[in-house]
Amino acid sequence: MSHPCYVGIDVAKAQLDLAVVPAGAPRRFPHDAGGLTALVRHVTTLAPALVVLEATGGYETDVATALALAGIPVALVNPRQVRDFAKALGRLAKTDTLDAAVLAEFAARVQPAPRPLPDATQQLLTALVARRQQLLEMLTAERNRLALARGPVRRDLQAHIHWLEQRVKASNDDLRTTLRQSPLWRATEQLLRSVPGIGPTTAAVLIAQLPELGRLTRQQLAALVGVAPLNRDSGPRHGPRTIWGGRATVRGPLYMATLVATRYNPVIRAFYQRLRAAGKPAKVALIAAMRKLLTILNAMVKAQRPWAPQLDS
Repeated sequence: MSHPCYVGIDVAKAQLDLAVVPAGAPRRFPHDAGGLTALVRHVTTLAPALVVLEATGGYETDVATALALAGIPVALVNPRQVRDFAKALGRLAKTDTLDAAVLAEFAARVQPAPRPLPDATQQLLTALVARRQQLLEMLTAERNRLALARGPVRRDLQAHIHWLEQRVKASNDDLRTTLRQSPLWRATEQLLRSVPGIGPTTAAVLIAQLPELGRLTRQQLAALVGVAPLNRDSGPRHGPRTIWGGRATVRGPLYMATLVATRYNPVIRAFYQRLRAAGKPAKVALIAAMRKLLTILNAMVKAQRPWAPQLDS
């Protein structure tokens, strides 16, 4: 019986580097329509058990989509996890060819679960959420510059700030329109927004950036978002529990929603105040409140039930 084949693909703007485990010569394809067709044809002949790509900001989307449409199991993985894996193997050098080989080895040894790729509408919603965040970051930067600006520079900044504010409003409208195009998203948005503290933007971010909501356990979801406390113990030393990693794009809006919820959501407010009264630092109590709010949202989506104070477990 032959051994299963695993493929790693390092995706760049101009090229695609492919490596195979347990054996196979490395290949390179141009990252264009013809190269993508040739890549899919070659991978199909290999019949791999799994293909692994890094999630690197969008360049991998067309590659993963083409492979998935060809019926090939694909997993998009966190680049930091792959880099840590390479360090553990003692592979410190970094080239596109070496990166593809590490990805193939990662696929063979770790075997991450392939996940269904988002459809075109889901990708559009994700892009709209990301663009809105970019606009907000530019708006904040320009407002910070305005404090020290003088003369023509100040006038230019004011004009750009006004333009950015209009673009943020238009982005909010685009998000709402896109969400209402899908009956499923519309129902999920209504569920999420029934929770005191969850506004339209947070609901859109959760739908776009956290499609696993309602499908995982609360422990898995907390780890995925990056609000699960991680041990830092060594020998007799017991370090403080900290959060690390996860989806920062979800964690930021969830943090702001939790701040609002500690004032206006009776369950989260009581939970937060109980932790503070027990001597927990404000930041620790707030992170715990984030985790609890996420747990409530997960339970609501899983049960398809709107907000009720008893959903606090």
